[in-house]
Amino acid sequence: MTADVTRTAAAPDPVSSDLIGSGVEGGLTDQIAAWWQRVRSGDMGALPAVGGLVVLSILFATLSPFFLTERNFANLLNQAATLVVLGMALVFVLLLGEIDLSAGVTGGVGMALFVVLNATYGVPWPLALLIGFGFGFLTGAALGFFVARVGIPSFVVSLGLFLGYQGLALLVIGEGGLFRVQVPELIALQNGNLPVWAGWAMLAIMLAISAATSFWDRSRRTRAGVPNRAISLVWIKLGTIALVGGAAVYVLNQNRGQSVVEVAGVPIIVPVVLTILWIGTFVLDRTKFGRYIYAIGGNAEAARRSGVKVRWVKWWAFVICSSLAVAAMLLSVSRVGAVDATVGRDIVLSGVAAAVVGGVSLFGGRGRLVHAAIGALVIAVITNGLGLLNLGGGINLLVTGAVLILAATVDALSRLRSGGGMRV
Repeated sequence: MTADVTRTAAAPDPVSSDLIGSGVEGGLTDQIAAWWQRVRSGDMGALPAVGGLVVLSILFATLSPFFLTERNFANLLNQAATLVVLGMALVFVLLLGEIDLSAGVTGGVGMALFVVLNATYGVPWPLALLIGFGFGFLTGAALGFFVARVGIPSFVVSLGLFLGYQGLALLVIGEGGLFRVQVPELIALQNGNLPVWAGWAMLAIMLAISAATSFWDRSRRTRAGVPNRAISLVWIKLGTIALVGGAAVYVLNQNRGQSVVEVAGVPIIVPVVLTILWIGTFVLDRTKFGRYIYAIGGNAEAARRSGVKVRWVKWWAFVICSSLAVAAMLLSVSRVGAVDATVGRDIVLSGVAAAVVGGVSLFGGRGRLVHAAIGALVIAVITNGLGLLNLGGGINLLVTGAVLILAATVDALSRLRSGGGMRV
């Protein structure tokens, strides 16, 4: 009989991670104390990334009068969108202790197939886009096969695809070639804005979904007779979403145009990314598949002995990663409005950096999608802020690299402090 492995993993369940193991419902003070104890033991989650994001924002706001403007805020969200989605894609394999160095170029080839089929052969854009995503699916399936079934290290397989797919992109696009994207619906993803009223509607939907999910979790745990989080934490969470989200919507609804044409509203890309984040988080936190990913990342052999189909889970994790990588490159193409043979070539390491900076462990078993999103925002703020200060790309790479090394060091030290050790 298959054993329940949900408690063997280091999965940061938004409910169970805040619980005290006695009583039906832990008190707020006790749960805060338990959280602080976890931080002291090395399980800091996204706390360093959030602190870094606040510090960097204050620093750049002090150094540049343009950083906190409505226009730059909207531009920052558009800049970060591609990296946020790619970072979230990589979380699915990083949680297993694996890596996918080919994610960026996989998305690039998917977009090359899409634009060539649509522009050259007249294939309707929805079908051409579906074929592009199908390429990502098949790539993930092949990666998962070689890693899970054949046993080749994911670093080696994905590095081979990273090199080979650059050649495939050249064959599809043609060396030096460039195709304009002629689909207004796709261009609008990164260049359009919601109506002012729709921004507030989006916030209301977010609050409703968050409240429904939180109270659903409470009812499930109550029926099961297991400890529950304090109800005050639910209200604090909803209040934070309302406050931070309301402030963001208000700022984005201001006119940020520089001419007689008014430009206002939440960028369309924001609800798109939030939807991907919510679906992915639901899969990892509230499904057996997600629990199995954490279990395998924490101890693959223990998960296998518990009855988990490790190969099957790894296979699907790579499929999800590659498919989401195509979505990330779609956002990149939407922003620039064109596809060439270099799409996705240079961004995959930034995606890994985003996940690690946000608190996802390179050793597997620890991290959440929102951590990768926060890490991507940190990197985007660095790029955006240094650009406003007219500092070159060299400084940007140096700073980003230093932040990545610092985050990886914090991850390694936290594992040692918590007794997790390091893989050798």
